Amino acid sequence: MDTSTLSNQEDHWENTFESNSNMFGNTNSTSAQRAVEIFQKEDKFNILELGSGQGRDTFFFAKEGLRVQALDYSQQGIDSILKKSKEENLSDYIKANVHDIRKPLPFDDNTFDSCYSHMLYCMALTTCELEFLSSEIRRVLKPNGLNIYTVRNIKDPHYRNGIHRGEDMYEVSGFIVHFFSKEKIEL
Repeated sequence: MDTSTLSNQEDHWENTFESNSNMFGNTNSTSAQRAVEIFQKEDKFNILELGSGQGRDTFFFAKEGLRVQALDYSQQGIDSILKKSKEENLSDYIKANVHDIRKPLPFDDNTFDSCYSHMLYCMALTTCELEFLSSEIRRVLKPNGLNIYTVRNIKDPHYRNGIHRGEDMYEVSGFIVHFFSKEKIEL
C-alpha cells in the first residue's frame, strides 16, 4: 500500500474546500438527524464530531442545543466553521480545531458524552489507523458514551471502482474511499 498516496488526501481535501466553500451544502445529513434523536433521548449533549468538514452537521447539532467540539484536518473547513459560528451566534455551542485523527485525540479521558462521524471512517485510513482511532474515541468518551458513525459498505455500487489503493480502498476523482464489510464495522 502506498502510504504517501493516502497521506496526500489531506492536501486534496484542503484544495477542494478552498475552491468550494459550500461543498456539501447547508442542509444537514439524514444521519445527523437520526443521531440528534438518539443523543437527546439518551441525554448526550456534549458531542465530539470527527471529520466535521465545513460544518453542515455541526450547525444542525448546535441549533438542536448540543455542544459540539468539531475536529477536521482541513484548515479551510475549520475556518469556515469558526466564521459561520460567529455569524450565527453559535460560538457558545461550537468549538472547532484542526486535528489529524491519525494522532491521539487532544482531550482528557472521559470528556464527551458521544462521538459522531459522518463518513470519516471512509477516508483514506488503514484498518490499523481505524483501530487506533476507535481506541482513542473510547478513551475520550464518558462511561456509557455513544459512538455513532456512518460508512460505505462493500455492497455499495461504487465498491471496486477506480484505482485500488490497498485494503478495501479505491480512488475515484482524486478521493480515496474506504469501504466496509460487516466484520470491519464490528471491529
